[in-house]
Amino acid sequence: MKDQYGREVNYLRVSITDLCNLRCQYCMPESGIEKKAHSNILSFEEIIEIVETAVELGIDKIRITGGEPLVRKGVVSLIHSLSQIKGIKDLAMTTNGILLKEYAKDLKDAGLNRVNVSLDTLNEERYNEITRGGNIEAVMEGLEAAMTVGLTPLKINTVVIKDFNDDEIMDFVQMTLNLPIDVRFIELMPIGQVGVEGKHQFMSNKEIRGKLQGLIPVETEDSVAKIFKFPGAEGRIGFIDPISSHFCSTCNKIRLTSDGKVKTCLHNNDEVDLKDILLKKDHQLLKNTIEAVILDKPERHHLNEAQEPITRDMNKIGG
Repeated sequence: MKDQYGREVNYLRVSITDLCNLRCQYCMPESGIEKKAHSNILSFEEIIEIVETAVELGIDKIRITGGEPLVRKGVVSLIHSLSQIKGIKDLAMTTNGILLKEYAKDLKDAGLNRVNVSLDTLNEERYNEITRGGNIEAVMEGLEAAMTVGLTPLKINTVVIKDFNDDEIMDFVQMTLNLPIDVRFIELMPIGQVGVEGKHQFMSNKEIRGKLQGLIPVETEDSVAKIFKFPGAEGRIGFIDPISSHFCSTCNKIRLTSDGKVKTCLHNNDEVDLKDILLKKDHQLLKNTIEAVILDKPERHHLNEAQEPITRDMNKIGG
């Protein structure tokens, strides 16, 4: 269905947990987070009910996120159930890749189409630093497993941070030359742990593109990323510019948090609680609520203007 600004909203991102096996510096506190009571997290049955209802309203693209979705017990079973819902054209997942080697084949067999892997450095020491203890070798093995079983097109999401990993831009680009991998550079967003301090570490994608001569634009249906490639390259390079050149006019997504809140924009604090509505056992009320949320989707974000800070950390939103 269309929102009040005529945008076709067909994409739902579903966070199934706010827990993670890493502690990435821009995503969550070093101490981790307080584990929510089981009753405060959407059950798989509740997630399926919400997704089915959203599909009735025209949602046909589902992405499973976290936290880290692969740490939630039974995730393969959830993927299988979602894959059986008629009307879903694309079922994907965003993961840090640590457990991907273990789960890749089962996820593919269950009906998952593809994965995005969050990876901000190819340097072992830096990876350990930014993730506060992560093992990059496990991620690399996960990437290989995903390509082997066909969880493709495989995309790597890289947040570029000034004076931390901006010297690795060409290393990521090199991956696209010989491998069928899409690397997507994402601007650092001042949300949660990043907050105001993130502005000092911000590097625009325009600056990155200026370092890459010879890129060829690629026509795609992607409403978020600007896609390019080098001549003869197997993979592609994408740029997601939420700060320097926002894509709000083509935004087609809503988000569901693991505790049952639906958000129409990553960059504001407005939420509608669906968990309470689920308790009423009223399908039409649930459908009407989701429809109203979509219709009320804001025209754009206001990250570049003075506003109330985004209070949820990225792990609690689903990215």
